Amino acid sequence: MLKPLGDRVILEVEKEEEKTVGGIVLAGGAKEKPQTAKVVAVGTGRILDDSKKLEMTLKVGDVVVFDKYAGAQVEFEGQEYLVMHEKDILAVVE
Repeated sequence: MLKPLGDRVILEVEKEEEKTVGGIVLAGGAKEKPQTAKVVAVGTGRILDDSKKLEMTLKVGDVVVFDKYAGAQVEFEGQEYLVMHEKDILAVVE
């Protein structure tokens, strides 16, 4: 598995439906980019300017909402992940 560094998290993005409720098949470009994902790995935290470490608030298993175009998409062992800084996470779904 990938291990994020610093204040980064690795997300497994939830797949969007290929069809609408009415049964219309959507083209790849017509689908909106999903904005929810499950946290699969977290870094150790951010180092502040005074050398103190700011601990991560997210944990593995959290379902989060993130900024639409945040993060970097990576593929590892055939699975696609999104790697981003914790500050780009907007909310945790409870």
